[in-house]
Amino acid sequence: MDGAQLVVLAIVQGLTEFLPISSSAHLILVPLLLNWSDQGLAFDVAVHVGSLIAVLFYFRREVVSILTAWGQSLFGGSMPGDARLGWWIILGTIPAVVIGYFGKGLVETELRSPWVIAYATIGFGLLLWVADLVQSKQRTEYQLGSVQVIVIGFFQALALIPGTSRSGITMTAGLLLGMTRQAAARFSFLLSMPIIFASGALQTRDLIQSEVIIDWGALLLAVVLSAISAGLCIHLFLRLIDRVGMLPFVIYRLLLGSILIYLLS
Repeated sequence: MDGAQLVVLAIVQGLTEFLPISSSAHLILVPLLLNWSDQGLAFDVAVHVGSLIAVLFYFRREVVSILTAWGQSLFGGSMPGDARLGWWIILGTIPAVVIGYFGKGLVETELRSPWVIAYATIGFGLLLWVADLVQSKQRTEYQLGSVQVIVIGFFQALALIPGTSRSGITMTAGLLLGMTRQAAARFSFLLSMPIIFASGALQTRDLIQSEVIIDWGALLLAVVLSAISAGLCIHLFLRLIDRVGMLPFVIYRLLLGSILIYLLS
């Protein structure tokens, strides 16, 4: 891939990874519009690393607090909110890991259709709109119980369907369970860390086994651009979400899905 393609797609990936608008739809639409070839496995690994760096850096204080409290709980310590949140992140990750492991073949074949991405972008966008409209939005991430976390975890597993948006579907679940927009977004971002790490690790393994020639300078640039754009995206999203709500993202998803359908027709 050339320099312009790398820069554009790394920024697009970073911006869309944590917004409820589906990064996979964008990584299909942009190359389709610009007649670019597939960006390759090395690029996918790089932007996943960038996204992980961004969310870890933004929530660094929370991550340290959660890990410390969770570690203490392993040795019979008390179970303050941060320790419980650490266990909830683990519990909420399990459904996606299990379903992803057993459903990998289906996801990589039948569900990678551009038509699936288009309709998932629209359908799950409408579900996000309904979730934002109907619920009381009073619960924080510290008020979740194990049943609610498992529900969010199964919703996260739906993100294996391209076009769903991992952040979008977990925020949808949080809102349906009565979480505030801020809490739903924060828990979604914290819950993303194990999944992004696991996905990046699996892609790295595949990259090593493929024995492709790696342009390390280009890879580093993709990591940096993805991390910066993802970090800015998280910051602005959390600052604005209570003011703007989910409707702008729903409208954007409807337009994006419609454009994909038009281009595929």
